[in-house]
Amino acid sequence: MHSPIHTATNLDTPLAELSHEMARLVERFVPEDGLHLTAIPGLKLARATTPSLPMQTVYDPCLCIIAQGRKEIRLGDELYVYDPLNYLVASVVLPVTGRVIEASPEAPYLSLALEIDPALISSLLTEMPPIPAPDAASQRALFLDRLDPRLLDAVIRLLRLLETPRDIAMLAPLALREIFYRMLLSPQGHRLHEIVIADSQSQRISRAIEWLRKNFDQPLRIEELAREVNLSPSTLHHRFKAVTAFSPLQYQKQLRLQEARRLMLCDNLEAAAASYRVGYESPSQFSREYSRLFGEPPQRDIARLRQAAQNQQAS
Repeated sequence: MHSPIHTATNLDTPLAELSHEMARLVERFVPEDGLHLTAIPGLKLARATTPSLPMQTVYDPCLCIIAQGRKEIRLGDELYVYDPLNYLVASVVLPVTGRVIEASPEAPYLSLALEIDPALISSLLTEMPPIPAPDAASQRALFLDRLDPRLLDAVIRLLRLLETPRDIAMLAPLALREIFYRMLLSPQGHRLHEIVIADSQSQRISRAIEWLRKNFDQPLRIEELAREVNLSPSTLHHRFKAVTAFSPLQYQKQLRLQEARRLMLCDNLEAAAASYRVGYESPSQFSREYSRLFGEPPQRDIARLRQAAQNQQAS
């Protein structure tokens, strides 16, 4: 299990000053709680004035940086806690459970998420010296790394472009190049490198994930999926779990249940209809697995989410 590798109170002066600047910018552009899109493609900003309940979601490949507060992300049985000292990266699509654990009206949780562009990573690698892989590299596609002031400075310059929208088209690509360049030079840079290496483990698992996302409502045949990514069934199972913390079947189940929850919450489908839509043949099995993931049966969980949304709007 992963635990915090630093605490926010240990910020050194240069990093503290940059984090305060980032917090000022994020708070300026997100005056209300929630996740907000920006004028910069792939950049989202988040704010919360209270700690949150655990929320299941699917992370696309992204860089996540906190300016203020703390958050925990659970991947399977593993827990990742990060703060203004550490950034979080998801290098493949992952179903996770997230929870803001430090936030208040006086000091709101403030963060950003930036999509990782494999084409930009590939372009940078053609211009950089080779990146050596460590002797014992972790295969997990979710990881924490120490935040470097030079990386955070580049992120802040990207954020400042929101103040001058006319400059975004010309200058955002330059800031993004520096951000990912700095990440590639970091101790975990080899993990981004893996994303774009043809036929690498991450590439094959990414293809398997994409296949599962497109076919999550269909019966899963491991032999068919293994052929799709040119691996033996046993190798696929081992590598898939090493990267995502789930077996392919567990991963598919996560996608199914999260989509069923979305259908019930956003499209007002009944539980039985949602379960059939995502590929379940047995409503009782769906209800059991839904309760195991979300903590409550479907009807009670959706009622709680709707009530929470109404309370937030009322406040």
